[in-house]
Parts: sequence; C-alpha cells; structure tokens
Amino acid sequence: MAQPITFSAEIQQHQDMNAGYVFFPFDTVELFGKKGQVKIKAIFDGNAEYRGSLANIGNGHCLILTQAIRKQISKSFDSVDVKLWEDKEERVVLVPEDVQALLDQNEKAKEFYDKMSYTHKKEYIHWIDDAKKEETRERRKVKMIEMLLEGKKGI
Repeated sequence: MAQPITFSAEIQQHQDMNAGYVFFPFDTVELFGKKGQVKIKAIFDGNAEYRGSLANIGNGHCLILTQAIRKQISKSFDSVDVKLWEDKEERVVLVPEDVQALLDQNEKAKEFYDKMSYTHKKEYIHWIDDAKKEETRERRKVKMIEMLLEGKKGI
C-alpha cells in the first residue's frame, strides 16, 4: 500500500438532499498523475472503510460520503478525518449463482452487463441482494434483465 494521505474536512451537504461529500484539499495531478476520476480506498474517522473514487468537479475533486458511511461514523454534516490512498486493485463484482445463471440464459443482457463499469454492476447486484423477500429478489432479477436489454446502465 502506498503512503496514505490524511486530512480533516467538513462534510458538505449536496443541495437539499441527504447526500454528503468532502472536498479533496490536494492536487490529484501532483499526487496521482491524474486529472479525472481517481479510484481510492479510504477510512473515515479511523473505522469506516470505503472503496470509491475522487470525482473531478471542475475546480478540484471531492469524495462522496454515502449515507451508510455517515451512519457508520454517526455523522451527518460535521468534520471527518479521512485517510485515503489510490486503489490500484482490480474491482470485481461477485455475481450470485442465481443471477449468473439468468445472465447466462440471456446472451445480449450478459454482453451488456459484462461491458458495464464496476459501479453499475455493483449497483445491480446490490439492488438484487438487498431484497428482503425471495419474491422481490426474483422480480428484481427479471427486471434487471429487462433493463439490461434496454441498455440501462444504472438502477
């Protein structure tokens, strides 16, 4: 692991939504040799691990703090300690067997799914795995195939 970058920042609220982010106070070109999105791993307040990206917002970069992360660190829009480093590991989404079987039966949907980004794949699988009832899971799997056949990358 490369030397981590540490800083403290105020969690900013995105417009009127329950969405938070922090500004990244360093130059990504200087640190990572990249102007655009930078894949990172981070630890917030020393205990909440996160795998995501620094997003280029035109006048610098920001790091999104999901609601789950903010809940884990018991913060809404307060100060947070951040330790992060560039994530150079390949990102792989583990596809459950039942979902893989359905994808294998639908070649066009599978081709589209295989070409999608890690994030979009992760969203689909998380959406299916999040179902509390088996009937909901089954409906979501069918809906996923329909959406993939329509060329929809996100949920």
